[in-house]
Amino acid sequence: MLIYPLFLGSLGFWEIFLIVLVIVLLFGGKKIPELMRGVGKGVKSFRQGMNEVEDELKEVTKDLDKESDKKADA
Repeated sequence: MLIYPLFLGSLGFWEIFLIVLVIVLLFGGKKIPELMRGVGKGVKSFRQGMNEVEDELKEVTKDLDKESDKKADA
C-alpha cells in the first residue's frame, strides 16, 4: 500500500503542469521568487516557534523531575 503526502496522492505530470501553469499565469514570472521567499520565511518562523515551544517543555519537565527528586529524598 502506498502512502501519499498530503493530497498529492494521485497527481500525475499533467495535473502538476496545469497547476504550475495557473500559478505562473496568476502571479507572473517576476512575482514567483518573491512568493517563494515569503513562503520560506514563513516556514523558518514556524520552525523557530516550534523549537522554542519544545525547549520550554523540556525546561518544565526538568523542573518537575528536580522537584519530584527532592520530594523523594525528603
